[in-house]
Parts: sequence; structure tokens; C-alpha cells
Amino acid sequence: MKRINSDGIRVTSAIFGEGIEYVPAHENVPEGASVILTMKTFGLTDSLKLINDSHPRNVIALMNGVGHAKVLAQQLDGVPTAAGSIAVETIRSTNGTIEHKSPFARLAVPSTSNAFESVHALADTQADLTIGGTDAEVLWRKFRFLAPLALLTSYWRAPLEDALAKDPTLTQSVLTEVVACEMANGVSDTAESLAATLSALPGTMRSSLQADLAAGRPNELDSIGGELIRQAKHHAVPIPAIEKIVAALSENG
Repeated sequence: MKRINSDGIRVTSAIFGEGIEYVPAHENVPEGASVILTMKTFGLTDSLKLINDSHPRNVIALMNGVGHAKVLAQQLDGVPTAAGSIAVETIRSTNGTIEHKSPFARLAVPSTSNAFESVHALADTQADLTIGGTDAEVLWRKFRFLAPLALLTSYWRAPLEDALAKDPTLTQSVLTEVVACEMANGVSDTAESLAATLSALPGTMRSSLQADLAAGRPNELDSIGGELIRQAKHHAVPIPAIEKIVAALSENG
């Protein structure tokens, strides 16, 4: 935090340019703020306690997975909350530089957050922002491709194009199982449509889960693979391929 306040944050991006952004960093959330949550899911519990103490005006989460939406509503009782998503590939180098690697930065938020001051601020950025749909629709719109992307690149320790091609039968099973979980939550999709979405992503793309597992850092395997297993169990949907991958990653991680 001290370095951010003194030196700013260096950002490199093929679409947004390169420079140093100077933003104030604080240990506490300002009273009555319109809050954007962007941490990884394993840090959610501690963050919500800090946020709740600040009596926020509203809170929107741009996080991975789908299970956190219910946690937000439960832990921030009486506070307007919404669950959105951000699709982007970035890495943070050892010197603190944020490198934006993907040729896109896409934000999606549900209709219920349309009046949030934080959403108005996001609309003023250069990122693509889509407003509409329910929390579940917005979350699954990203999770449908994030889950196979993260699980397969991590399992094969390879970029997306190679990971999808390593074992076509396993890949097809994963996509079919993800779609089954999605449809059990009332969101329509097909494995063919999901395959097309993944094929349209940069073939060199890797996932943050893959990087975190390789480095032995805290990771989001539970909020991605574990959440799919919980969803499948709740809706009585068999997902043996996903269970196999999660078990292997849990053992190796």
C-alpha cells in the first residue's frame, strides 16, 4: 500500500496504452462508499467484515465463480448487492507492474446495479460494459467458459488451445457437464455454443488458477471446480470428468 501511494501502479496494455496510474490506497473502506469487490474468492470473508463496518451505500462484486452471490446477500444484510463479472487476462510482475495481456476487458453487471455509483464510474472507463440480466445470468455467462478454461489449462499445464486439444473426449465431457450445471440453474446453453466461445479466445491464453497452482499460491480451485461439484450435487447432475480433474489438481496442488 505504501508503494502504491508513493509510486503509483504501472500498467501496460496493448489496447489501453502504458503508464503509471496514481490512485489513493487505504486500509479502511470509506464510510457510505459504493464498493467494487475484485479480490479472489478466498479473501471474501475477511473483506466483507471490513466492508460491513463501513456501512456501504451498495456493493458490486466482480469475482470468479457463482457461489459468492449468496454470501454477499447474507453477510451484507440490508445493503444493496449485485454480482457481476470481468473477463480479462492480466499478470502482476515481481516489480508490481500490471500487464494486461488479453485483447479485451469486458465487464458485465446485472440490471439491479444500474443505479450504483460504482457502475456509473465503470461506464466512464474504456472497458466494454454490459448492463442487463439477473445475477445468475451474468455470473454463468462468464463461469460457463471460465470453468473449463481454468480447469483444463491447469490440468494439462498448457495454454488454452493446447489444453482443449490434448484429449478431445475429456474436453467434450467437461463442456457437456458445465452446460448441464448451467441449465440446472435455469440458464440455457449448449456444449456446441460453449466450444465456439472457447475457440474464439486467444489460443495462448492461460488462467490465473493455472499460475497460482504452479506457484503454490492460494488459489480458486474450490470456487471454480469445487463450486461446480456443489452445484452438481445440489441438482443431482453427474459430472465425473470435472470430479476427476478437480481431484487431480487438489492432489497435485
